[in-house]
Amino acid sequence: MPNRYDAPLTRAAAHALSWLHSLPTRQVPASAGPDEMVDLFGGPLPDEPTDASAVVDLLAAQAEPGLVATGSGRFFGFVIGGALPAALAADWLVSAWDQNSGLRAIAPATTALEEVAGRWLLDLLGLPAGSAVGFTTGATMANFSGLAAARRHVLLQHGWDVERDGLFGAPRVRVLVGAERHDTVDLELRYLGLGRPEVVAADAQGRVRSDALADALAAGDGPTVVVLQAGNIHSGDSDPFGDVVPLAKEHGAWVHVDGAFGLWAAASRRLRHLTAGVELADSWGTDAHKTLNVPYDCGVAVFRDAQAAKGALSVHGDYLIQGAGDPVDAVPELSRRARGVPTWAALRSLGRQGVEALVDGLHDNALALAAGLTELPGVDVLNDVVFTQVTFTVGDEARTAEVGERLHRDGTAWITGSRWRGRPVLRISVSNAGTDADDVTATLDAVRRALAP
Repeated sequence: MPNRYDAPLTRAAAHALSWLHSLPTRQVPASAGPDEMVDLFGGPLPDEPTDASAVVDLLAAQAEPGLVATGSGRFFGFVIGGALPAALAADWLVSAWDQNSGLRAIAPATTALEEVAGRWLLDLLGLPAGSAVGFTTGATMANFSGLAAARRHVLLQHGWDVERDGLFGAPRVRVLVGAERHDTVDLELRYLGLGRPEVVAADAQGRVRSDALADALAAGDGPTVVVLQAGNIHSGDSDPFGDVVPLAKEHGAWVHVDGAFGLWAAASRRLRHLTAGVELADSWGTDAHKTLNVPYDCGVAVFRDAQAAKGALSVHGDYLIQGAGDPVDAVPELSRRARGVPTWAALRSLGRQGVEALVDGLHDNALALAAGLTELPGVDVLNDVVFTQVTFTVGDEARTAEVGERLHRDGTAWITGSRWRGRPVLRISVSNAGTDADDVTATLDAVRRALAP
């Protein structure tokens, strides 16, 4: 007798494969907007039940016009990776297993898989063995977690227990950031009640200047956190960790690294010079659903001091069956899906050589796009293409905006507008493992069409 899951899951698999097969040739933007989607899915809640398979068919058919092909090899708008086959399949199993992976005792298999994935990541990225690893929703919460541990640590150094006494009356925590940090760093500091950071000057590629950091550190004292960056969203470059981390340490600062996509350069022998010295920091945040191409969502928080993470993030209850090294000790959640399992699957399927090839391939495609763009009339590539980002302009501000709009209407590739160094730019983020030479050619052809009179 058929199981009640057989038909709806079979239909879901068919629809999923149909969507994935369409990615190489479909237009990247959605053909319908959010308001149209609300009208399509809306109306009153039906009184009567609907067959599960019919719900799946309806969902797939009605959602299709409003789906953006972010998994396409021609989606360059944001740092959004695709989904590796093993990682995507593992994610389906995670949903089917439905394990609450906050505690080892109630999810032995999935928490073990995450523990192994964490060890592999430390080795692959050259981070200190024995560091605590937590799997979060994304880099925003990974960085939040690292900064929560930082807040606890630096205040304890100055005699204040923030978990016990809160922030009222606490010594002010100085947070120093580069002028081109990601905007979410300021958001995380707001979440933590730390207010606006002190901004340190950056160079032409967005890297924090060591002389400016030295001056800023010398200008104050007290509990101090320094936030550095691996992977600038416009240039792709990273802060000079080997110079600035020891400098921060001389002043007793905790150093956190926002490495949402740039930390993965450490997995490549060709590119790991970009992250030289990053292992000297105290905490790190990154995304597996960016460069590693794991499905959403999967951020990674890493802490040199597991106790600092546990003290800031863990929760305790008499009804909980807790043990050493529970996932809840390193993330701001108790109940959660086993989001680290697809990371295990991605790493197991690729191996060390495969991860390196993936990272190098993204860089190769960025170089190819930059080289093709520089041959087009009026196009000026502004950054040194050291990793996966290509930022360019086309003449003046109005012309750059016009070309961006034409590209979006064309639909062949998704390239997002931004502002960098005070001027409008167009930005390419090469993040999908599936991007190939044909995608590069098609994208350059689209830019060429957009440049036409």
